[in-house]
Amino acid sequence: MADLITAQQLTKRFGDIVAVDGLDLTVGHGEVYGLLGPNGAGKTTTLRILLGLARPTSGSVAVRGLPPGSPEALAGVGALVEEPALYPYLSGRDNLRVLAHYCGVDRDRVEQVLATVELTDRADSKLKTYSLGMRQRLGVAAALLKDPELLILDEPTNGLDPKGMAEMRGLIRSLGSGERTVVLSSHLLAEVEQVCDRVGILSHGRMVAEGSVAELRGGSRLVVVAEPLDRARQVCVERCGAAAVRDVDGALEVAIEPDDVPALNAALVAAGVGVRELRRRQDTLAAAFLDVTGTPSASEAAS
Repeated sequence: MADLITAQQLTKRFGDIVAVDGLDLTVGHGEVYGLLGPNGAGKTTTLRILLGLARPTSGSVAVRGLPPGSPEALAGVGALVEEPALYPYLSGRDNLRVLAHYCGVDRDRVEQVLATVELTDRADSKLKTYSLGMRQRLGVAAALLKDPELLILDEPTNGLDPKGMAEMRGLIRSLGSGERTVVLSSHLLAEVEQVCDRVGILSHGRMVAEGSVAELRGGSRLVVVAEPLDRARQVCVERCGAAAVRDVDGALEVAIEPDDVPALNAALVAAGVGVRELRRRQDTLAAAFLDVTGTPSASEAAS
C-alpha cells in the first residue's frame, strides 16, 4: 500500500527566511507520526503545506496520492491547526451541525464525534462557556466529522493544563489505534513519546533525525558495577571492543545485545571480577533531542 503522505525536498521560503528546508517525509497508513521540534522549527508550516494552506517554494508533496489542498485530497483529511475557529454564541452541538451541513455529513455523525471526544454531556452548552481543553476537544470532533483517513493536529495540547493534556493524549492514542493515520506537531517530548509510533525531529526547517522513539533514543546500554573495575573493563573490552565500553560515575556502560549479557557476566566471574550489579539503561528522548538540535526541549526547560 502506498504511503499516505510523501514529500521530497520540500522547501518553503518567506523572503529571506527558510521555514522548511529540503524536507523528505513519508507517513504510512495507520500510524501516529509526530513532528517534534522547538518553536520556529518549521512544524506548522509543514502541516499547512500538507493541507494546501501554503504552497511550497520547491519540491514535491502528495497527500493520499493527490495534490495537497485539492478537493479530492481534503475529502479524506481532517485537521486542527492552532485553536479551532468556531462560533462562541452557539452550543458545541450546533457548531458541529453547521459544519456537518457544509461538509455534506449526516447529522447522526455529530452525535458520534461528540461521544468520541467525550463532550456529549456538555454538547448543549454555549462554546463561550467551554474551557480551553473542551474547545480543543470540540475542534478534534469537528476534524473527525468526515471520518477522515488522515487526521492532522497542530500542537493539540498547547495551552492546556496537565489534566487537559492527559485527556488529549488519551484521545489521540485512541484515534490512532485503528486504521486512521494521525500526524501531529509538538515541541513537547512527553507528548510524542506517549502517543507516536514514529517521530521526525525538525530543526531550522530540516529533518535532523527520524525513527521510532526507541530508535531515536539510540537503544539501551548495560551498566556494569563491579570490582576491581580495571579488570572488569579489560574483560568488557576483550568481549565487546573498546568503542563499546565507557566509564560513567564509577561504573562501566557497555553497548551489548541483550542475548549476549549472560556470556559477559560469566566471563567477568571467570576472570575473578566481583559483579555487584548488571542493569539496562535506556537513553532518554530528551538526550536524543538535545543531541540533534542543540536545543533543550520544553520539558527540560521547565525542569
